[in-house]
Amino acid sequence: MALLGFRPDPLTGLIRPPHATTIRLVLAAADGDALDRAIGHFLQERRAPAPGRKIIAVDGKTLRGSRTAKQPAIALIAAMTHSGQVLAQRQIDGKSNEIPAFAPLLDSIDLAGAVITADALHTQHDHATYLHKRRAHYLAVVKRNHPALHESVRRLPWRDVRLDHYERGRAHHRDEIRRLKTATFAHLDYPHARQALQVVRRRRDLGTGKLTIERIYLVTSLPPGAATGSELATWIRGH
Repeated sequence: MALLGFRPDPLTGLIRPPHATTIRLVLAAADGDALDRAIGHFLQERRAPAPGRKIIAVDGKTLRGSRTAKQPAIALIAAMTHSGQVLAQRQIDGKSNEIPAFAPLLDSIDLAGAVITADALHTQHDHATYLHKRRAHYLAVVKRNHPALHESVRRLPWRDVRLDHYERGRAHHRDEIRRLKTATFAHLDYPHARQALQVVRRRRDLGTGKLTIERIYLVTSLPPGAATGSELATWIRGH
């Protein structure tokens, strides 16, 4: 507190922090987005550059306990490293969703060479074009909300594609097998897409013996050879 400029009490020599009410009033009066930008810049400047490629996740969350009788819960969208450091954060307009906030969120971050991971909501043509202009790559989940793209990726001859990654583990009372395949596909109807991916997850509940199989499809702007199957699997799971 002395480094921040707080003065000691002339009688006791102690430095007393501001009262909780004062802190609350100051924070309530501050511009939330401006505060987020300042903290994001601070974290980016103090963060030691990590070895290897920069992987950034974009995701939205609703603040627990923020809903009141007069207003809906507060929703935020954040960009964070896969190691857990928040680089930028914005509040989502209560009448909108995460999609319009995607580009403004990332505007303040150096994205050159980075890989952006996000859920299927952000598999948007505009987002892919924006990331390409910022010299970044994407790893985008494809679901049935993009029926034509999903169908073209799903119908690839995956049985004939060699396995790029295999992983078996046990956690949360279940046995899990993950298999990843990648296919170069020059005619994907998605901006700057270079590869399609298939992830197959087989989970067996150790208590009930129930087996579930899930297939997930993705597209990426990374060219073949830019990342190994193990790296791609780690980034997908890390998101």
